Amino acid sequence: MDNLNQVLESISQPAKAKATPSKKRKWREIEQLRDKYQLEKELRAYEDSLEYMLEEF
Repeated sequence: MDNLNQVLESISQPAKAKATPSKKRKWREIEQLRDKYQLEKELRAYEDSLEYMLEEF
């Protein structure tokens, strides 16, 4: 009976939210990578335009 009571008590307790912070962390990492690639793409576009301007002079 004690085991049954322990199981029933554990079921009635709210679950711990351990998965949520790791999901948030992973999404932050994904967003950081996305921002990094976007910035690199924009910098390449400026770099190409600067090289073109230097070739004119």
